[in-house]
Amino acid sequence: MTTNVNSAQASRMKVEIWSDIMCPFCYIGKRNYEAAISQFAGKDQVEVVWKSFQLDPTIQPAPDKNVYQYLAERKGMSYAESVKMHERVIAMAQSVGLEYNFDKAVIANSFDAHRLIQLAKTKGLGDAAEEKLFKAYFTEGQDFGNHEVLLTLGKAIGLTETKINEALSSDFYAYQVKQDIQEAAQIGVNGVPFFVFDRKYAVSGAQPSQVFLEVLQKSFGDWQKTQQPISTLAGGEACDIDGNCL
Repeated sequence: MTTNVNSAQASRMKVEIWSDIMCPFCYIGKRNYEAAISQFAGKDQVEVVWKSFQLDPTIQPAPDKNVYQYLAERKGMSYAESVKMHERVIAMAQSVGLEYNFDKAVIANSFDAHRLIQLAKTKGLGDAAEEKLFKAYFTEGQDFGNHEVLLTLGKAIGLTETKINEALSSDFYAYQVKQDIQEAAQIGVNGVPFFVFDRKYAVSGAQPSQVFLEVLQKSFGDWQKTQQPISTLAGGEACDIDGNCL
């Protein structure tokens, strides 16, 4: 007789993604991962967990400057040179169906946007928040350093005004952001996007979808082995959990 006794098994494998809203490769990486998971047979048993990261925690808001201007000043180059440097990134974005408008993108500190993402995660809306914020920044040129903008974006994905204001004014979600950043340092993350599959395998950067698919298959296969129930192949005299031995 075969009896399954391990009913309390995990239902989904986790894929954790460290990302910053201001990172152009993070949005591209999101699209490439989505292309991979759409082809993956076990996609219903995979859960994405978004993790906060800040490429530059010290960045000062400059709503009057776009990305081209900011980089030109920071690197000591001309505006035209800055535009030229971004051409490859724009082409990469276009190849996965994304529109990048760096002439509209507003320089802001992403910390409060990450607070909003942390709130969204508690409602099962982490992916929706990431998508909304990426598009707002790279395509629409919205200033996510502005709380009114964050309020509008949060409400658009289903969060309430009360909860959004709480998230942006209390320390709780700020602590969650800092915890993610600290965890990233502990596991050696020094750039984003950074994907961790079942805490066993990692992929760094906006890799092609085929790379993500191969890692999904490998990690999921390993994960499945740990989810197999214990099978009792033979039985004999034994005491039960209530102490009955007769």
